[in-house]
Amino acid sequence: MQPEVRIYTSSYCPFCARAEQLLLARGVTDMIRFNVDGDPAKRAEMMQITGRRTVPQIFIGDYHVGGCDDLYALDQAGSLVSMLDGSTS
Repeated sequence: MQPEVRIYTSSYCPFCARAEQLLLARGVTDMIRFNVDGDPAKRAEMMQITGRRTVPQIFIGDYHVGGCDDLYALDQAGSLVSMLDGSTS
């Protein structure tokens, strides 16, 4: 079973779009998206959880991947697919 994928995002963020495209390409069919545009409480929640201010902030299960560059690095290292398959955490 595929772990839950959550992403804090913004409508006009090209990095958010790239991250979502990669996740879709790797077979993620259901992402929980938290749009922080105009939602200071949601942005504050993201910052509290991650310690970061920028979007996207991506979680696979309980693992905080980080941002778009972190997601691509995970993919290039060959770990993203196994995480999405639930093989690793």
